[in-house]
Amino acid sequence: MRSAFEPRKPRHRLLRFALGVVGLGLLALLVMFSVFVGAAMIAIGLGYKLWKRRGRPVARARGGRDVVEGEYRVVAPTLLGRSSTPNAR
Repeated sequence: MRSAFEPRKPRHRLLRFALGVVGLGLLALLVMFSVFVGAAMIAIGLGYKLWKRRGRPVARARGGRDVVEGEYRVVAPTLLGRSSTPNAR
């Protein structure tokens, strides 16, 4: 019974080559199918996001395009150490 479920390679060279080509073709087909499924999933996700956002106003920046809002703190060069600032003396 066990020998019925064990796959064996055929002895004939051409048949072995043909089965190898069929296996590679099947592998390429599965890879291409998965690429198309992945692309469809991305497209559906983007479409869903755009569909949910329709009708809502798009946020606008208050300042100009060259303004970066934030809080900054100047650190003294002595606190940084010599290894992190090569140009500091």
